[in-house]
Amino acid sequence: MNTRQAPLPGGRHLVLSLGGLLALLLFWGIGVWLLRDGMGMASAFSPAKALSSLWQLLADNQLTSHTLVSLKRVAVGLFFALLIGVPLGLAIGASRKFESTTSGAFQFLRMVSPLSWMPIAVMLFGIGDAPIYFLLAFAAVWPIILNTAAGVRQLDRGWLLLAHSLSATRWETLRRIVLPGALGHILTGLRLAIGIVWIILVPCEMLGVSSGLGYFILDTRDRLAYSELMAAIVLIGALGFVLDAAAQHLHRHWMRGRH
Repeated sequence: MNTRQAPLPGGRHLVLSLGGLLALLLFWGIGVWLLRDGMGMASAFSPAKALSSLWQLLADNQLTSHTLVSLKRVAVGLFFALLIGVPLGLAIGASRKFESTTSGAFQFLRMVSPLSWMPIAVMLFGIGDAPIYFLLAFAAVWPIILNTAAGVRQLDRGWLLLAHSLSATRWETLRRIVLPGALGHILTGLRLAIGIVWIILVPCEMLGVSSGLGYFILDTRDRLAYSELMAAIVLIGALGFVLDAAAQHLHRHWMRGRH
């Protein structure tokens, strides 16, 4: 029996999504209200003050530079993850021997939290953006490798035999058959990588830098500006939502065009 559900119409999906966000705001407000007696500063974390601070920070461009720096770090980390992960994924998907040789080492490294490498990254690259790029790329490369390899394995072997019969070179086979056939899986890996990178970005930006959303959160904590801290958290969630939606749209657009 086919249990796959049809997607909801766009309008209904939007209404339900907005309803979920409003419910989240409601629970947030109720939680602050319940804590108001036991914690005197609870009101500083309220949705009203956080959204008001967010509006003020955006209007005064106080968060603009931090946001742009964070997005640049994410882009650079993802670039290096794709640069390393796609070729490795193609090689693993195409060669069982290479997969067997690397699987143990890759599984071991994949299970180590990227944040565990923070002291080593600082010793190797110093203070600044370089260790952040390393940590983000290290975190993002694994879903890209795994999904790229899966994309290569699911290719129709008939297309590869056809390319061989037409005396296509390895580069032509890679460019015209392998990469287009695996691109959907690569985009899925990219979407997963974006989610992982965005989650570990904030602790990485607490690593001796003077800009970025993670640094801004530390700064608001030190200044006891809790409404601004909550505003930064709301912005991080909103930006992550937008990045994931963009990656999802790109994947759907590719799959629709392919069909």
